[in-house]
Amino acid sequence: MFRFLPKEEKFFDYFDGASEKMLRGIGLLEEMMQDLSNVDEKARQIKYVEHEADHITHETVSSLHKTFVTPIDRESIYALITKIDDVLDLIDSVCERVFFYKIKTAIPEAIALTDILGRAVEQVTKGVNGLRNLKEHSLIFDICIETNRLENEADRTYRKALSDLFNSASDPVEIIKWKDIYETLEEAIDRCEDVAKTS
Repeated sequence: MFRFLPKEEKFFDYFDGASEKMLRGIGLLEEMMQDLSNVDEKARQIKYVEHEADHITHETVSSLHKTFVTPIDRESIYALITKIDDVLDLIDSVCERVFFYKIKTAIPEAIALTDILGRAVEQVTKGVNGLRNLKEHSLIFDICIETNRLENEADRTYRKALSDLFNSASDPVEIIKWKDIYETLEEAIDRCEDVAKTS
């Protein structure tokens, strides 16, 4: 009967693996935003990381169906792994937009939002990694507070970026492109806060 007992560590391994992919994804996006000379290669790399994260998500959900007793409730496991996956999907979406829109120069507001997203991903990764130790409640609480602060910072940056875009850009097509990129970055930061709350 012991083979039917859950290996509780496997779910934490899944969380750690997914958050590592998320961290890798934002690292690649930050590199891309700093140097847009090789966007197609960065897009390929991020897509590969995103596919690896999808595999971890599918493994986690599959294990949920096979495990009788889980270390935390099933709904929380499912919510956490899918929200981490959502963040990486949105990172991939930002990269796709930069590639398809043939962006040649990243403007400061996009770099600023990408930086905030990077800091938010780092925070939630720390929180996810701390789930193994149930005594880390204070650490996770502090991470939730910091992630919320970053989300508020992102909101202010996003609003200012839109204002500057509509008041300075003369090409309507460029406005549409950058507005879409801003919105996707801001949504990714929102999903980071969702991960923190779920943790």
